[in-house]
Amino acid sequence: MAYEQEVWVPVTGLGKKVMAGEFASFDEILASGQPIKEAGIVDAMLPDLVDEVLCIDMMQRMTDSGRRIKFRAVVVIGNKNGYVGFGQGRDVQVGTAIKKAITNAKLNIVKVRRGCGSWECGCGMKHSVPMQVTGKAGSVTVTLKPAPKGIGLVTGDVGKKVLTLAGIQDVWVYTSGNTRTTLNYAKATYNALRETNLIRIGGRK
Repeated sequence: MAYEQEVWVPVTGLGKKVMAGEFASFDEILASGQPIKEAGIVDAMLPDLVDEVLCIDMMQRMTDSGRRIKFRAVVVIGNKNGYVGFGQGRDVQVGTAIKKAITNAKLNIVKVRRGCGSWECGCGMKHSVPMQVTGKAGSVTVTLKPAPKGIGLVTGDVGKKVLTLAGIQDVWVYTSGNTRTTLNYAKATYNALRETNLIRIGGRK
């Protein structure tokens, strides 16, 4: 989904460094440990990101002035090559809620370590996850296990969208909890992918 982007004027120190060309890649920014507080940083370093709206929910609340309605958008973004982000946005207008969710997803973007962790394959290509990882959100638990090349994404539609945007092509997915809740299902899958870059393999991250 495409939205017209405003001209980015950096306000943080990291943003100004990115604008000045002090970083050669997004990996360098992540390695610096500096928090990303501007979506423009992500736009500048990862221009090929694609966003996918997973769901839009109408939320009602009673106030002294009457019933108030807001929309909540849940969005996942990724470049299908090792980066994925997850975000939510709320607003009285659907379009604005989606824009807020996309911005939030950019601020939560993470690197996904990919590999060929399946003993049945051993091709050495980055088509699956390198090890078993688990993510949780609410009552939902999602476990990703390495799968041999050609298996595909063995999961539901929501999980497939998140995994595809992360660049995962083959994986076994095991879930528990209320997976009908799109928000928690998607977030648990995102959290599992985030774990691939946090767990050490052979003493190295």
